[in-house]
Amino acid sequence: MTAVLSSRAMCRRVCRGRALPLVAVLGLAALGCGPVRYVSDVGRAAAAVEDARGVQADRYAPYWWTRAIEYLHEARAVAAYADYQGASRFGRIAAEAATRAAADARIAARDPSKRPPGLPPDVAPARPTEAPVAPSRDLPAPARRGLAPAKDRP
Repeated sequence: MTAVLSSRAMCRRVCRGRALPLVAVLGLAALGCGPVRYVSDVGRAAAAVEDARGVQADRYAPYWWTRAIEYLHEARAVAAYADYQGASRFGRIAAEAATRAAADARIAARDPSKRPPGLPPDVAPARPTEAPVAPSRDLPAPARRGLAPAKDRP
């Protein structure tokens, strides 16, 4: 109990009349506190992934999109084990990949030659013809060549 009293008394002597600026407190917390940096990096990565989703990166830049999604997932999984340094690193990688995915998707959206192979081209649906096509029952019967319908055959 004496240690508690002495620390309180010492705090009064040291802190009397002097308050640390808020910027210094936040700077010290950001430098030494893993969860703060993790939240910053993963938040930035999540925002970058949402930006990439908005420009259809999953379609136009599948490699970078998948990389961003998987690293973001891994950052959150590693943070669950309180490895904030590793989670922060995965968050930074996810943010870089999502930024690259968004940039590649914007380029591919403008230039079809830059799209990934196997992606079907963006083609507008065909316009309906002027005259509607008649159903097959309205068409004249084809010339029969001596063949009986299948139900009449023996």
